Amino acid sequence: MDITSRRHLPNVDALAARLEARGVPARVRIRAAQEAVARSRLTLAEGKALTFSELVDLAESLCDRFERASGQPAVNMSGTVLHTGLGRARFDRGSVDAVREAAESHVLLELDWEHGGRGDRLESVRRRLVALTGAEDAFVVNNCAAAVLLALRTHCAGRDVLLSHGQMVEIGGSFRMPDVVLESGCRLVGLGCTNKTRLSDYERAWSDETAAVLRCHPSNFRIVGFTEEPSARDLAAWAHGRGAILIDDVGHGCLVDTTGFGLPKERTLREAVADGADLVLSSGDKLLGGPQAGLVLGTRACVEAMTRHPLARALRVDKLTLAALSHVLETYEEGRAQTLPTWRAAAKGLSTVKREAQALARAYPGPAVVEPGETEMGGGSMPGYGIKTWRVGLHSPSPDVLLTRLRQSRPSVIGRIEKGLVWLDPRTAESDEVKTVCAILKGLTT
Repeated sequence: MDITSRRHLPNVDALAARLEARGVPARVRIRAAQEAVARSRLTLAEGKALTFSELVDLAESLCDRFERASGQPAVNMSGTVLHTGLGRARFDRGSVDAVREAAESHVLLELDWEHGGRGDRLESVRRRLVALTGAEDAFVVNNCAAAVLLALRTHCAGRDVLLSHGQMVEIGGSFRMPDVVLESGCRLVGLGCTNKTRLSDYERAWSDETAAVLRCHPSNFRIVGFTEEPSARDLAAWAHGRGAILIDDVGHGCLVDTTGFGLPKERTLREAVADGADLVLSSGDKLLGGPQAGLVLGTRACVEAMTRHPLARALRVDKLTLAALSHVLETYEEGRAQTLPTWRAAAKGLSTVKREAQALARAYPGPAVVEPGETEMGGGSMPGYGIKTWRVGLHSPSPDVLLTRLRQSRPSVIGRIEKGLVWLDPRTAESDEVKTVCAILKGLTT
């Protein structure tokens, strides 16, 4: 039936009722129906007609879009453990329970349990970070870039900060470390070359206006070959000898020996603190395996100055982040890091991964191959290194269409295209998720 005028348009409730079979919440159906009717009015105003079937199709597509925009669950088979587009680290059950409890009830966030006066929201997290890393003091803000901004604003505003050209990284989303430095009110002084920077380069760049040396971990790339840079320990000694501080942005937040997971040795937060930096900064949602947060570790004087800065209030974390972070740190204290999803995925046995890849291949109605590969840690961690895995490659006349169909399934299945095939890596998926993906694959037509 053609719709040629606005009076022929169905009302929102009637159109929303047509979407009921999609099994989405009523608020999503009504929003989709409202938007579809509004767009149809514009189409009619332009003198164009549309059919009722086209209106329903539009409402259905909007329904899918609005539901996905609300945060649709996804099964990560991308070959990357810490996928930034999928929220990086996933929570373990204990963290989920801690967040739920904090969300559902009032908590003693800033109320002293013993005396009833005003308390410190970071007390539990601070105590655990100090114990795990050996730092004198600790603080938490909402992400690592915020930690860098606050550290520089507190200790270096109006003065020079030395940064090697080899560490002037882009940290994601087109944000660059030099821009963060400049926004902090400091003067950035670049030194050395992309592949080689020596202590003599820092010496030449030094002036009475130098407040700090910033050391930035190249978290999402590697420079190999003809390279050289001073160690963090040497940089700390050099800066301290001239009355400056060393701010070491290690990025990843590692607390474990990564060689136990078949990965190269990664410097831990405890080792970074021991190397003598005045401030060590890292993320909470990378190798730490916790929520998005910026961890600040360092000397008591440097950390306390940051807590008193007005920006600290603007960058502070809420009770839900603290609940998850506190649980994750408690897990490390108890020596149970392998139970966190990030490290559980890394430790998953090759034989198990291979069986799951073979199950996925059997479920797919078209040709499929099972091959060895590598799973990346991702999320700006350990670039260029991977964990041995098995993955399944799905043949399709149109790999792009297949990848889209998987992404738009419920739950979304996230893979990647390589060598003309759609690849799914089950290392980062739980066993029940693998079964769910098998069911989705069985329902596909090639």
